[in-house]
Amino acid sequence: MSRAPTLPEQPSQERSTKRGISTLRALRYRNFRLLWISLVVSSIGTWLQIVSQSLLVLKITHNSPVALGIVSLAQAISFFLFAFIGGSIADQSDKRRFLLITQTLSMLLAFILGIITITGIVQVWMIVLLAFCSGTVLSFDQPARSSLVPTLVPREDLMNAISLQSIVFNGAAFVGPTLAGVLIVIFSSARNGNSLFPYAGNFFLNGISFLGVLVVLYMLQIPPDAAEQSTARRGPLLASIRASLGTVGRDEVLPWVLSGYGALLFFGPSNTLILPIFGTQILHLNAAQLGLLFSAAGLGTILGALAVASLGDFQHKGLLLLLSLLVWTSSLLIFSLSHLFWLSLLALLLFGIAQNGVGATTITLLQTRVPPQMRGRVMSLNTLMIMGIRPLGDFPASGLIALVGGPLTVLICASIVGLYSLYLLLARPIIRSL
Repeated sequence: MSRAPTLPEQPSQERSTKRGISTLRALRYRNFRLLWISLVVSSIGTWLQIVSQSLLVLKITHNSPVALGIVSLAQAISFFLFAFIGGSIADQSDKRRFLLITQTLSMLLAFILGIITITGIVQVWMIVLLAFCSGTVLSFDQPARSSLVPTLVPREDLMNAISLQSIVFNGAAFVGPTLAGVLIVIFSSARNGNSLFPYAGNFFLNGISFLGVLVVLYMLQIPPDAAEQSTARRGPLLASIRASLGTVGRDEVLPWVLSGYGALLFFGPSNTLILPIFGTQILHLNAAQLGLLFSAAGLGTILGALAVASLGDFQHKGLLLLLSLLVWTSSLLIFSLSHLFWLSLLALLLFGIAQNGVGATTITLLQTRVPPQMRGRVMSLNTLMIMGIRPLGDFPASGLIALVGGPLTVLICASIVGLYSLYLLLARPIIRSL
């Protein structure tokens, strides 16, 4: 498939200058601004639940890491089963109304988890089931949410909007875990003998955080032509899924772009897997210093999102993608060899910046190189990779860590991604020309 045509209208030099200065310029548009603010609150609530759910599982299983892995695997399986279906149905629906349904279901799941926790009837299989259900809902929610954004901002500000969207969850990842711990301490003082009350309190807060998104979705004013353009005519579901895969497959660069992003996600061990190991076994850190490692990576993703947002409708997206992959590889290699706390912090900061550069550029290319009515289905690929491939890659990585140790595992993983990035850079010049 050929590249989607650009708008014939060219902005004036004055308008371009203003756009380049304003990193937050996509927030000028009312619809996007309202949605963005509500998602900030909701994402913090999501992190409250992520942290509290992990602590709850450890508490009721007497610190079983296997139980944590089963919960994560349940959610990953749901994405593999429903991601393509979710994207297809999202494309065939009014995205605003569709999101009202998915966000309501997510809110109800959070309240259910809170209720079974505060009443003391919670068991691991219940958490696994709710994690599977939550992943299923997200399989439908995220493609619809991603494909809604292009209807809220003009094309020239789309990359800025996508970067600001990535700031939402990354920023929440920087703030949410700390806030979850503080709230657990606060709730513990008022638990009245119920040891599970602190966790339930965060689950209820997460449920409440969805109310803002629901109100904003109800208030959104989407131009009728944009809503109609982004909605596909209904057809057989399997044919619709095949059409989305065919759209990506026929594009001359998207398969290579997605393969690079997929390699990063599969071969790059998650922070939750490698940082505790390096912090305790290699760097010999205390809990506060280990928290700084997590914060460094989170801060890097925020800085990376701000940097990409400042670029605006950048004309060299392919080169940015490849350079980000190489910086990501280099920073991970440095981290694997580091025995110095400050050097590890710096490496993780660069790691977060580069990873966001890869992710935001990949999403922008997906959004701009396919027809509007295909965006939801194509964005389901992004959902599947982030929510499915990443946790799937952690399983072999954890086994390799047990065999050869953390540093050598990270070194091997970074080398694989680096070699493939060099292949894309040298053997696929069309990516550099994007």
